[in-house]
Amino acid sequence: MNAEQLQTFVLGLPDVVETMQWGANLVFWVGDKAVGGKMFALVSLEDDFLGTSREAVISFAAGPERCQELLEIEGVIPAPYFARIHWVAVRSWDVFRRAEWEAELTAARNLTEAKLPKKVRETLALPKAELKRVVAARRKVLAEKAAKKAAKKAKG
Repeated sequence: MNAEQLQTFVLGLPDVVETMQWGANLVFWVGDKAVGGKMFALVSLEDDFLGTSREAVISFAAGPERCQELLEIEGVIPAPYFARIHWVAVRSWDVFRRAEWEAELTAARNLTEAKLPKKVRETLALPKAELKRVVAARRKVLAEKAAKKAAKKAKG
């Protein structure tokens, strides 16, 4: 497995959205963050992984029980900045076989979806066309708020 293969697999899971954040890091979300989606995996595409000199190629949600099990595997470490919420980081792509990666990332996605508020889960259950309209409207509102905040800050 590598970043491209993982990206293809993860984007095929239900309601998964991808963003690029914090430099060259792919962040995978259950639902668009504009409507309250939550991230479940983060893939580093550069040598500096969130300022940690690339200790890992990927971090993902594991949950309390699975986190402890995964940390016993060579090459799996507590995720920088996210260990407190039971995320793990994996140092290289060869730590797991492809089927294991798919199982872990599916579990991470499902774990995160289960924690979403009821309103967000209901939004994600809308027909695709309506969901797309809701996401676009929410992004517009958020962009307007950000523009107002920036203008206010620029005024001093």
